[in-house]
Amino acid sequence: MSIQQQRWTGSRRVLLTLGGLSLLSACAKPQPEPDAPELPPATVPPSSAPPSPSPSPTPTGLPRTPVQKEPRYVVPTGRGAKVVALTLDDGPHPAYTPQVLKLLRKHHVKATFFVIGQQAAAHPDLVRAIAADGHTIGTHTWSHVDLKKQSAGRVKTEVGRTVDTVAATTGRIPGLFRAPYGSWSPTVFQVCATLGQTSIAWDVDPRDWDNPGAGRIRSKILDQVGNRSIVLTHDGGGDRSQTVQALRGVVPVLLDSGYRFVGV
Repeated sequence: MSIQQQRWTGSRRVLLTLGGLSLLSACAKPQPEPDAPELPPATVPPSSAPPSPSPSPTPTGLPRTPVQKEPRYVVPTGRGAKVVALTLDDGPHPAYTPQVLKLLRKHHVKATFFVIGQQAAAHPDLVRAIAADGHTIGTHTWSHVDLKKQSAGRVKTEVGRTVDTVAATTGRIPGLFRAPYGSWSPTVFQVCATLGQTSIAWDVDPRDWDNPGAGRIRSKILDQVGNRSIVLTHDGGGDRSQTVQALRGVVPVLLDSGYRFVGV
């Protein structure tokens, strides 16, 4: 289906079903560990049982929010016609995040970066660069663990410590959260509510984390995108050169097709 034929159907049930399947497909495989020597071990598969981060006794948080029953899959209504949100997970990465920022700057569009706490702590200048360019920063846990398998205390530490790190680095408390592997649970939603975090999922998944080739990433995004779509891509967690190359084709095509990039 071409992007010109894509339309928001208004059927929430169908969209959520597709979103749920997309969550499972995107997160069925752990993120590969990067080969680049400068990348700290931030993205860790759940099976490797990473050490717990140091506790954050009083994590920084926004005022408590209502407990969600599910993450947000699409851009909220009221943003106009043909809007799309581009999101990037697992960064910041010293090789790929600057390339993404340069691309977005060239086309004058904004995105949302869901950062790993360990990566944010290791690369504070990149976190500040993301904020300085006017992009939104959300969090993606401290060490990329599967939160559904963790205790409430561990969930609070993983989320809260990353919120603390971003707040200390940028001077602004992040209010958006994305669970690694799309693995939410009632406990995760309850903890996020206490920290003022809104959980964000996606409805377009090009599976770029699996490095299927830049052309395939590009075509999947353009085939799946529609009004109010949230597009999942990655700027960290491995070799993301294919993602960068794909986005160089996706962003101008969507702009030429009348799409407007907005926040999630």
